[in-house]
Amino acid sequence: MKLENTGLEDLVIDIKALDHITGKHAFIRAEQWDYERVTYDYRIDSSEKNITYYIRIQGYAIEGDVDRGNAIIKLMTPLLGKHYYPHGVEYGEEENFPDDIVERANHLVTKLKTEIELLKQ
Repeated sequence: MKLENTGLEDLVIDIKALDHITGKHAFIRAEQWDYERVTYDYRIDSSEKNITYYIRIQGYAIEGDVDRGNAIIKLMTPLLGKHYYPHGVEYGEEENFPDDIVERANHLVTKLKTEIELLKQ
């Protein structure tokens, strides 16, 4: 599901600063990056059997190169996904997400947005 209207989408930030901020908040840069795209995931464990939730922050380089660490990243709309073991993560709107998970995801994304905006001042 898309976490819309968080204010994170369309923010522009240097990759090094983004790595630092996301790392402080336990987001891990996922293996799904290349020269132009970057992805950060935050794992939320669940009491549901074989279910784990993930917040995904994605962005793409509008300048520079992710691999070289000199990219300027434009962030996209964050996603909330549900991992079904052993099949993978589903981000579809038809997924059912508990309210507390959605609230936690929005809170974490808002914290990231606030910290990124503080850097720009």
